[in-house]
Amino acid sequence: MARKTIDFSASVGRDKGKVFRITEMPASQAEKWAAKVFLAMGQSGVEIPDNVAALGLVGLVSYGDNSLIKISFPLAEPILDEMMECVQIIPNPSNPNIIRKLMEEDIEEVLTRFMLRKEIMRLHTDFFEDGDLPTTESDRQTSTPQSSSTIKTRPFSSPRRSQPK
Repeated sequence: MARKTIDFSASVGRDKGKVFRITEMPASQAEKWAAKVFLAMGQSGVEIPDNVAALGLVGLVSYGDNSLIKISFPLAEPILDEMMECVQIIPNPSNPNIIRKLMEEDIEEVLTRFMLRKEIMRLHTDFFEDGDLPTTESDRQTSTPQSSSTIKTRPFSSPRRSQPK
């Protein structure tokens, strides 16, 4: 099965009308990326519960974006750079078959980069939009009716999505 993609149309400033294709990372790369984030969070003093870390990328998203801002920039920079490797540009939106790697001058607005990062995270975590979050075996063994591991996710409207081909 092919990896999922999203075509994102920028809507602000100098990037208005530019179309970017975001492609899902392979599972092994996404797992390693999440591990890098968890390690950077740990090195920056963020306390991460074992059950969250065991869930990898799912745990990262369920734990929340607020913890990510505690990562020092030297640790965060390569993680942010790798995140943007998922993004390509469609130079001529009327011909979406021509896609190329991003160059520095392709994105002119900081807000566009922020929105692209938001869509990258959504693409990689949309498997639990319905609120279902997998648990580890140890979570199931220690779970009590009072301690639910259900995570509520925020609904979102997404740009045009391409289904795997």
